[in-house]
Amino acid sequence: MPTFQADDGVEIYWEQWDGDTGQPPVLLHHGFIASGLTNWVLPGVVDALRASGRRVVAIDARGHGRSGKPHDPSFYGESRMARDVSRLLDLLGATAADVAGYSMGAIVSLLLATRDRRVRRLAIGGVGAAVVELGGVDTRVIPAADFRAAFETDDPAAITSPAAAGFRSFVDAVGGDRVALAAQAAALHAEPIPLDSLTVPTLVLAGREDPLAGRPEILAKAIPGARLAVVDGDHLGAVRVPAFTTELVGFLNSGR
Repeated sequence: MPTFQADDGVEIYWEQWDGDTGQPPVLLHHGFIASGLTNWVLPGVVDALRASGRRVVAIDARGHGRSGKPHDPSFYGESRMARDVSRLLDLLGATAADVAGYSMGAIVSLLLATRDRRVRRLAIGGVGAAVVELGGVDTRVIPAADFRAAFETDDPAAITSPAAAGFRSFVDAVGGDRVALAAQAAALHAEPIPLDSLTVPTLVLAGREDPLAGRPEILAKAIPGARLAVVDGDHLGAVRVPAFTTELVGFLNSGR
């Protein structure tokens, strides 16, 4: 099982699929609660990228999937996850990479792109104006405290927030570590991201019915030269809509 140890000792799992080594790899970063498997493999995104000839790398963020799951919030936050991605690019010997991130992974990818010049193309999905206005995922739709309460209770029927209840069901369905996920919810990025410093081609990809990606045009306008694509679907469903994969693969391959 391919893993590496982050600089704070957390074990990080990643997976790679062979493809054209003449092109930079496509690195995929999943959203909150999900993993490389649930966010990218099962919806068919990895297969579509491979069919187009691309080499693909997917990472399981700390606290998620098959990576280490410390319970202390000090080990979490999207900024910390972005450093893990840079470390993985080091291990891969990658001089460039096309990066796609969804929801939490979109924040990770944006932070990475503002710090690591190896990012060649950037695709971000499942986020909208909140990135500009709050510096991260939209905690106005689901406050972080609601996430933590939903994950900490042993009785799902006691959850009062319908949106948080839906994410709790997702946690239970994938067998997630609720304490680790609550720790990430306590460490969500909420500081300005220097979006105007981004110089790489960028795609903003949002689900039309996704409340967590509200007003995505605000985000697209804040990133120089970014293109916006809106597809059907809500937050958990948009990535499974065929148009999502078509837009993503087409964009990532347009830099060949």
